[in-house]
Amino acid sequence: MTGDTLIRFGVAVPERLLREFDRHIESQGIPNRSEALRQLIRDSLAEKCWVQGKGLVYGSITISYNHHTREACSILTDIQHRFSDVIVCTTHVHADQDNCLEVIVVKGEADFVRSLIQELSGVKAVNNLSPVVASVL
Repeated sequence: MTGDTLIRFGVAVPERLLREFDRHIESQGIPNRSEALRQLIRDSLAEKCWVQGKGLVYGSITISYNHHTREACSILTDIQHRFSDVIVCTTHVHADQDNCLEVIVVKGEADFVRSLIQELSGVKAVNNLSPVVASVL
């Protein structure tokens, strides 16, 4: 977080675990252990926010669906209008003659985003749904 005071603290871990951690952060291009730990802490707190359904989250929901399925487009549009308070924007791609892909960018309370995902998952035409959710900490 910009402007926050950095606090140093010590962590004791087994040598083998630290070696594995160092290999991991190097393979990921993470510059140092401090940044790696900060990322792990942010990821953990974001996951807690998502699991508990509390707090502001950002993310995307990618869906693929068969647009020939009866009223598929209408049902998906109705759902998206009901959740317009959490949908930032959508991108629609015609994947082939039968299938479409949409990426829905979201920002809102975790429980509302979860409700949107559940409603979209229940649409018969949806072949695949992949959410990616994060919080800004």
